[in-house]
Formats: sequence, structure tokens, C-alpha cells
Amino acid sequence: MHLQETDDYLNVLTTVPDNWTEFGSQALNYAMEKLKSGDSEFGWWTYLPIHKGENKLIGSSGYKGNPNENGEVEIGYEIKSEYRNKGLATELVKVLVQNAFNFETVNTVQAHTLGEVNRSTKILSKSGFQMTNEIENKENGTLWKWELKREG
Repeated sequence: MHLQETDDYLNVLTTVPDNWTEFGSQALNYAMEKLKSGDSEFGWWTYLPIHKGENKLIGSSGYKGNPNENGEVEIGYEIKSEYRNKGLATELVKVLVQNAFNFETVNTVQAHTLGEVNRSTKILSKSGFQMTNEIENKENGTLWKWELKREG
């Protein structure tokens, strides 16, 4: 798996399944607005994972903006339910991390999960992330913050 900008994926798609995202279009719309505003964040938003064998959109992923002044960038990802438990989300996380660390300005990749053991916590642990903080969130309750620091 490798990352390409969203527009490149859309040019090769043949199948976009119904309900391909559980998170809805709000995150995608927000990313599009940020990109349209002219902010220098191109490349730090949305990537769409395509199942190569089926040439099918199977989720969404990306970054929540470009790295901050401390060199931290946050990832988010989802895989359509029928493609879960096949290692695809772990592969996607590893590619997002590798892509982020290709930029010298990135020191830490972060993610947030619900504050309980779940698929995402297992994926992040398997990918080398450490849970570093517990946060209370008005909308989602307890969240866990995960980090993976650049080696060396």
C-alpha cells in the first residue's frame, strides 16, 4: 500500500460502495474547505484506501492538518466493516506513519481512540504506538491519546 493524493485515486476508481464510510462526510467536507482556503496543508488531509484486487474504495484515512510547531501530526483512519480483520487497517496505519516520517519536520505521529480496548487500540499497539494520555471529551467521553515517536 502507498499513499497518493485524493484526486489521483478518484481518477482510477471504478467502484464506490454505498456506506463506504461510517464517519460520514463531515471530515471530508472539513478537509475540502481547508484545502480550498489556500492553507499550506496540501498533502496533510485525506487519503482514500483502495483495495487493489477489487479496485474498490474501502475506507478513508489521512492527517488532521499539517505538523504543529512541535513536529506532531495526528492520523485518522477507517476500513469498511467487511474488510476488517485482514490486516488492512494495520497496513494503512503503517503507511500513514511512514509517509509522515518522510518529512523531517515530523517528530511524532499521534492518534486518538475511545478510552477502552478496541480494534483501533490493538492496531495502534501493533504498529508501535504507546498510549500516553487519557482525555475527557464532552462529545465522546474518555479518549486515549496514542503516540509514536521518530526513531533515532
